[in-house]
Amino acid sequence: MQGIKNLTQGPINRQLFNLAMPIMATSFIQMAYSLTDMAWVGRLGSEAVAAIGSVGILTWMSGSISLLNKVGSEVSVGQSIGAQSQEDARSFASHNITIALIISICWGTLLFIFAEPIIRIYELEDHITANAIQYLRIISTGLPFIFLSAAFTGIYNAAGRSKVPFFISGTGLILNIILDPLFIFGFGLGTNGAAYATWIAEASVFLIFVYQLRCRDALLGGFPFFTRLKKKYTRRIFKLGLPVATLNTLFAFVNMFLCRTASEQGGHIGLMTFTTGGQIEAITWNTSQGFSTALSAFIAQNYAAGRVERVLRAWYTTLWMTGIFGTFCTLLFVFFGNEVFAIFVPEQAAYEAGGVFLRIDGYSQLFMMLEITMQGVFYGIGRTIPPAIISISCNYMRIPLAILFVRMGMGVEGIWWAVCITTVAKGLILLSWFIIIKKKCLSIPSTIKG
Repeated sequence: MQGIKNLTQGPINRQLFNLAMPIMATSFIQMAYSLTDMAWVGRLGSEAVAAIGSVGILTWMSGSISLLNKVGSEVSVGQSIGAQSQEDARSFASHNITIALIISICWGTLLFIFAEPIIRIYELEDHITANAIQYLRIISTGLPFIFLSAAFTGIYNAAGRSKVPFFISGTGLILNIILDPLFIFGFGLGTNGAAYATWIAEASVFLIFVYQLRCRDALLGGFPFFTRLKKKYTRRIFKLGLPVATLNTLFAFVNMFLCRTASEQGGHIGLMTFTTGGQIEAITWNTSQGFSTALSAFIAQNYAAGRVERVLRAWYTTLWMTGIFGTFCTLLFVFFGNEVFAIFVPEQAAYEAGGVFLRIDGYSQLFMMLEITMQGVFYGIGRTIPPAIISISCNYMRIPLAILFVRMGMGVEGIWWAVCITTVAKGLILLSWFIIIKKKCLSIPSTIKG
């Protein structure tokens, strides 16, 4: 096939590393959009950070929904490539892009119309609420760019060409870094300036993807961006991507409840601590997500080609690599939490509260990386439901645990411990599940089911 890399032959370690590094860097770039906004807005004070933090949960939810087509592309296109079926790979690519556009328009419209009642859930001060509503409405109009770029990224990852999304996303980040201070301080737009800068950067990323695919690449021999949806491909995409999107979206709903509880217990400082701490925690999350996505694409091709021994060796290698980084992040958060948090919000009350969050959350970082790595294994073999079951169950356990710990007199720290305990549980349970089913699901040659 044109424009793809064959991952079913060659040195596993090198292929995984070469595939994972650009994906991981791309994930860091996507994370850096929010962190850049947070760092500049942090100079306006903790109230401004609380405003965009309340919207951050909704942008996270939007990104979670876009995973339907990102993961749908990575697995469906990847398995089609592994099975040497160019026609199916092209059709899956077109269907993922079409579905992404439809969903993004519907979701963006809902957020724009219902911005006020959604933001008022947090019960923040009126002026913080007003800023958050304006910020959300600006961001919601740019969601089609995010969803379509996610689908394009998934297609490139499936083809083993993860460097392309990295360079394109990197260009968007550089633009965002330049525009943030210009719009926030130069034009005096405050939090709205951060939203405009992000909107322009995301639109630019989308346009570069279009140019790359239409003018410079012959990926999969070329394929139409939009197509009339067919049941065969649409059903397969939803079967693969919906569990992933659902578990991440429900995760965001859980965090909305926890954000409100944090606001009730600690005011805007409590909300700011949770949302900003979550963005900083994304250092670990995005690293493991990069390895997980690379592992998923690698396994998708090798599983479809019946190369079971390469699947297992890739799993062992990825566990080793993510384990080292997870240990490093645990040490960083536990012993240097205040210093890390102060980089983004230099206000003393803010970084002291944030340091407590990072210390407690730090104990779970290694297990978070274990969970996300195992998700990549399950996604690669086309079994996206087990991770969804475990993630949804444990994430929703955070709500009663947080309520229990708060009533025990632990205050806002009870929420942080609920997050830590359930994260540990997810990693251990998902690893155990795969070990139990490993022999059965890998003992026979795989087939792609429609």
